[in-house]
Amino acid sequence: MSDPEVLARFLTEDGRLQTIPSKRAKLLVVLDHLAQSFEPGQRYAEAEVNLVLGRVHPDYAALRRYLVENDFLTRENNVYWRSGGTVDD
Repeated sequence: MSDPEVLARFLTEDGRLQTIPSKRAKLLVVLDHLAQSFEPGQRYAEAEVNLVLGRVHPDYAALRRYLVENDFLTRENNVYWRSGGTVDD
């Protein structure tokens, strides 16, 4: 299944995440998509990260944890920044 197919399966038309994928490969596709919501080089307070992720799924804490565990975001002293994911040219 291609990345666009995975996203089409898990995201609604308005961009909300229906369910968090249980299979790692599909989860990584979704996390990469979510990482695009954060600008490289910008620092975010935990509340800001929660707000962004809460717009797409009610379990923003799980999404935040997955993003950090899979190296899409880095956390230090409750400050987050994007540290992975694809970048558009």
